[in-house]
Amino acid sequence: MYSVFTKEMKKDYTILAPDIFPIHMELVKEIFRMYGYHLDILHYTGKKVVDTGLEHLHNDLCYPAICMLGQQLYGLTCGDYDPHKTALIQFQTGGGCRASNYIWLLRKALYNMGMSDVPVISLSFNKIEECPGFKVTPPFLAKGLMAILYGDMLMLLRNQVRPYEQQSGQTLATVEKWNRELSAQFRRNEGLLPAQIRQNLQKIAADFAAIPVCRTEKVKVGIVGEIYVKYSPFGNNNLEEFLFSEGCEYMVPGVLSFLRFLFYNKETDYLYYGGSQAKKNFSVVAGGVIRKLEKIMLEVLRDYPQFTPPATFSELCDISTHILDRGVKMGEGWLLPAEMGELIEKGYHNIVCAQPFGCLPNHIVGKGIIRKVKEYYPQANVCPIDFDAGASPVNQENRIRLMLALAREGGNANETDRS
Repeated sequence: MYSVFTKEMKKDYTILAPDIFPIHMELVKEIFRMYGYHLDILHYTGKKVVDTGLEHLHNDLCYPAICMLGQQLYGLTCGDYDPHKTALIQFQTGGGCRASNYIWLLRKALYNMGMSDVPVISLSFNKIEECPGFKVTPPFLAKGLMAILYGDMLMLLRNQVRPYEQQSGQTLATVEKWNRELSAQFRRNEGLLPAQIRQNLQKIAADFAAIPVCRTEKVKVGIVGEIYVKYSPFGNNNLEEFLFSEGCEYMVPGVLSFLRFLFYNKETDYLYYGGSQAKKNFSVVAGGVIRKLEKIMLEVLRDYPQFTPPATFSELCDISTHILDRGVKMGEGWLLPAEMGELIEKGYHNIVCAQPFGCLPNHIVGKGIIRKVKEYYPQANVCPIDFDAGASPVNQENRIRLMLALAREGGNANETDRS
């Protein structure tokens, strides 16, 4: 038996979520609080967290599970939270990935630890299981997508300005400033109407454009891969910081395109296999919301030619047709090689493909598709990096350094023409 999150728990329970997207999660937290949920983002890192995951889960489990579930189990046992007033939340994709089973692995671990009264909430759009105390309504979902949009904008501009800033720390300070400002707006139920979103994005772009920079020649690196190790500094051994220390400019595709990919898969399922018209219609509506948000961001960035805008989702779909059929959707599916193509077309010829050692779907659509990508993009310089509890950070860094050395020798350190 396991405990269910009830309506009565909503009032005084704290919900613990792993830190997957460092910028985005702090904004999403405020959307949860807007709907009465007390969400805390866990920032525990290090060997103690990995050891907690390995101790209470299976040591052959994929690395994202060890890290994310390890964070949550450590949070319950370190004394920072009362287990009798705490719930855990995990995202369930419903696909062939082991992430669909994280909730049951977590419940099994809690049972073995004598904490089976701690409820685990499923955050899923597939209604894998019902949770009486937690409901994602259409307005809740829409506002969550808006928070993700802001996070994507901050991440995009941070990554393009920070490598060139004249005053160290000014870019990160701007990110923190806007994280505080947007969080404050959300608490006032502001910043979520289309006109307010456009105004905020214009101010954000203006603030980053005002940071003094010195445009020098740098190797440009794109980061793709499994969703957790692509974005989480804990999961990828601070990959972005390492690239920054090596004098690179790096670009990471936005989270919003991944969410659009998840919704779009329902449309693909209906087209290929038939099934639920209702699920297909819901996905079309949710995808339409993302498309409108995407349009606002791109229209704002159009006024700032010094910034490289992200590809639209329709452009990613077009790129994928050269590499993988859209029916390939396990793990990151066709989106992963499509993001490789997007980055290469935007001048980021050097790509780190971050993947958990035991993640078969992403080995297939990541490492397994490199030859096909290089056939279409001969200039691609792709370096797959495996992340695991037993992986050596030194070996990972040395492989990336080799990729960067090849880039510098081969002329992929293209001097930017942005001013």
